[in-house]
Amino acid sequence: MKHTPSPLKTLVTLTLLGTGSLALAHVGADQGDHHGLLAGFLHPVTGLDHLAAMVAVGLWSATTTRRFWLAPLAFALTLLVGALLAQGGLSLPAIEPMIAASMLVVGLLLAARARLPEALGAALVGGFALFHGAAHGQELAGMTALAGMVAGTAALHLAGMGLGRLLLRHSVWWGRVAGAAVTLMGLNMAWGLVAG
Repeated sequence: MKHTPSPLKTLVTLTLLGTGSLALAHVGADQGDHHGLLAGFLHPVTGLDHLAAMVAVGLWSATTTRRFWLAPLAFALTLLVGALLAQGGLSLPAIEPMIAASMLVVGLLLAARARLPEALGAALVGGFALFHGAAHGQELAGMTALAGMVAGTAALHLAGMGLGRLLLRHSVWWGRVAGAAVTLMGLNMAWGLVAG
């Protein structure tokens, strides 16, 4: 009889395997060498921290709010603002700690299925997105790459929202498990920043 691993074990394994590459999509990792629409589209996927945060925003929003598109839209738009500010030469402080904090907070919100007023939730994730955008903006070159980055971000949010709507029909616990995994990733990143 063939043994099939549980979905929880698979999720934990993938989370732990991915934590070693957390810094790949961060400030200075490639000195702004990514150009073009495809490079921008793929960029949010190259760092597990960005990918997890963006999917988690979609998941959390889809499982806790009526206007589930509002927080992801705020994230995508503020991400673009942060990238434009970075490309314009404005340096935001504590980019890496804020990215870690975004994973901790959004992961906890998802795990707890916390319901915030929609405008507050959008403002919260938008604030974090400013720092994600600043990280991307220092690595991407040109408006075409930034347009790709926003499209890639929207795709990750849509994936999270779709998964969230699916989970609502089955079990709320899978969303809680995903939130716990994102929280652990944020803790791992924060620990790496403190220890490093």
